[in-house]
Amino acid sequence: MEKKVLWINPVTTDLFDATFKSEFEKVKQPNTIVDVVSLPPAPGPLHLEYNSYEVMVMPEILRLVKRAEEEGYDAAVIGCFYDPILRAAREVSKKMVVTAPAEASLHIAATLGESISIIVGRRKWIPEMKENVHKYGFGDKLASFKSLEMGVHDFQKDHEETMKRMRRAAKEAVEQDGANVLILGCTIEFGFFRHIQEELGVPVIDASLAPLKYAEFLVEIHKKFGWGHSKLDGYQSPPDEEVKAWKIF
Repeated sequence: MEKKVLWINPVTTDLFDATFKSEFEKVKQPNTIVDVVSLPPAPGPLHLEYNSYEVMVMPEILRLVKRAEEEGYDAAVIGCFYDPILRAAREVSKKMVVTAPAEASLHIAATLGESISIIVGRRKWIPEMKENVHKYGFGDKLASFKSLEMGVHDFQKDHEETMKRMRRAAKEAVEQDGANVLILGCTIEFGFFRHIQEELGVPVIDASLAPLKYAEFLVEIHKKFGWGHSKLDGYQSPPDEEVKAWKIF
């Protein structure tokens, strides 16, 4: 069963597109095709650390999701741990499944343990991410958020420094906060999960790999059993006549 997945890097730089593509090729199922795209080049934000930046890219994310379904993709992943406009993306997608890092990582983590800590770059990120944890129904499993005090573009600059901070935060989460599953709460925290996992002996979820594997799962149950996003209420698609008349896309 062939699966086509589009990973959307929702920033106006393709700096990490090739790296994501390379990593996904290593872990995807043999029958999965994965493409990675970012937004059109600047002007526009190169990261989404601020809510105001997040709002700026929302229309383009929607256009990419809409275009992905028209081009025959089975799934789209909105590649930011804020999970920007996930509900809206599911509205404009009539059959294609859509997921995002926080949703996917939390569902996987909640299956693997009872107490979850999320390791993020900056304290600034925590309020919105905490809102999502509760919105998705995992508030009672949240042990803590741990901040590395690093921006999105800092993680990959000095791997030794990133690992040092990540190791310290992860150890505190497990030993002091009672976490038995960890999530690396940014897609650019890629490449570190195995080291932390081996050292601490608890599952460590990579927020770039989790939504890809979750998307493959969602596509499979959709194709085999017809289990897609319900269109009865919240994910109901806008009327075609309005979309055409208003030239939304």
